[in-house]
Amino acid sequence: MAPKTAITPTRSENYAEWYQQVVKAADLAEVSPVRGCMVIKPWGCALWENIHRVLDGMFQETGHENAYFPLFIPISFLQSEADHVDGFAKECAVVTHHRLTMNSEGKLVPDGLLEEPLIVRPTSETIIGATYAKWVQSYRDLPIKINQWANVVRWEMRPRVFLRTAEFLWQEGHTAHATEAEAREETHTMLKTYERFARDYMAMPVVCGEKPSGERFPGAVATYSIEAMMQDRKALQAGTSHFLGQNFAKAQGIKFQDRDTQEKFAWTTSWGVSTRLIGALIMTHSDDNGLVLPPRLAPKHVAIVPIYKNDAEKEGVIQYANRIRSLLMAERYEGETIRVTIDDRDMRFGDRAWYQVKHGVPLRVEVGPKEVEAGTVTVFRRNTLAKENMTVEQLVATAATQLQTIQRELFETAEKFLKANSVRVQTRDELLAFLGDSDEGSMENGGFAYAHFCDKPEMYEWLKQHRLTVRCAPLDEPKTPGKCVFSGEDTDTVGVFAKSY
Repeated sequence: MAPKTAITPTRSENYAEWYQQVVKAADLAEVSPVRGCMVIKPWGCALWENIHRVLDGMFQETGHENAYFPLFIPISFLQSEADHVDGFAKECAVVTHHRLTMNSEGKLVPDGLLEEPLIVRPTSETIIGATYAKWVQSYRDLPIKINQWANVVRWEMRPRVFLRTAEFLWQEGHTAHATEAEAREETHTMLKTYERFARDYMAMPVVCGEKPSGERFPGAVATYSIEAMMQDRKALQAGTSHFLGQNFAKAQGIKFQDRDTQEKFAWTTSWGVSTRLIGALIMTHSDDNGLVLPPRLAPKHVAIVPIYKNDAEKEGVIQYANRIRSLLMAERYEGETIRVTIDDRDMRFGDRAWYQVKHGVPLRVEVGPKEVEAGTVTVFRRNTLAKENMTVEQLVATAATQLQTIQRELFETAEKFLKANSVRVQTRDELLAFLGDSDEGSMENGGFAYAHFCDKPEMYEWLKQHRLTVRCAPLDEPKTPGKCVFSGEDTDTVGVFAKSY
């Protein structure tokens, strides 16, 4: 008989449905009444707030400031950048009226036609570019390095909570520079910032690389991404950084007088990550018992679960739990107060224990009358489900170390999985044999296939036919001569190929 798990179906039985059930069991989010949109619940919101807080600190360290720009963008702003518009046109939500009126049948209908339709922000390059054009007059006004935390709308036909929704939360950085070298350096700095965040906080290994032409951000000169492997061996694009060259500056009139008194166009960049990172966390670390969270981002580090049979036992156990909570919160983990909750809700102990498992709290501490009498606790580590009895003093002394160990082990497990499921192939047949030609993931096959390629239309046609994608050309991959697996031509460029979300 298979062991009991909190989540059904399991990953191996139905990965896509397993993902939805993990989200539900952890109270992260739910589908909203508006098709394609989601309600982010408190546990999911707390997780996003931790991501927001850490990343925002990283942005400040690299010299960026926060600002906010309008949700609505005049359609004429998008028309000024043809390539950009073409890439987003089918996903744009358009506002055409500015009020509602009651018709003769007593129904509300749109009224007040706008002189110019407004686009609900799919991304902000155009409106921010128009603003920068007003701000920039001289080289002394550069660089401008601004980040915005906001929501965006991209009309999604196949929604999936956190991974693809019509509205989602994100940050978008937009910078303008006097030289190409500065802008390119900015692009790579932010890519490395995302890589560091994924590695050090999400405990998620990623491949950093440049997107080939068919995968670039609309209007960009170069797009770079971090690519992560989920447990079904599909790739997930977890963050992007774009070198926009002077394309947007020319379209939006961002120009300045340089030191040589010549008028020049600025060089711009943009970069961003979204609530998709929560989906990445779920699919990188979680198991058939529910959510597993890296301690550095977990809303709570420790959940104390009291055990008692009656009110007489409850009073002493709760006092004991409160004492442990105070002692733990006086300790520090990664320079912060250890975040502790006591789950003493009016429900069965087993239900409360499973609740903490499904929510991914790194350490669960159980205390009952026996522990009170002995001065001990029973500690469960979420990532391994290992159980250990120890004194209160031992718990307090080792809590931070245990959290550090969990963080490290999660990364090591994910990195081992990534390496074990990455191969090098020499032909299209080998590529197809490794990845298959179905967009359905599994727990047994697929992964990242490294292969030489030429960036030509026939490659994209073949990949589309087999429902595969080229993720990026890894930046740490040495330039070695080889044959393109699609055309047989000589090339020194190696790409990562995978099924993807």
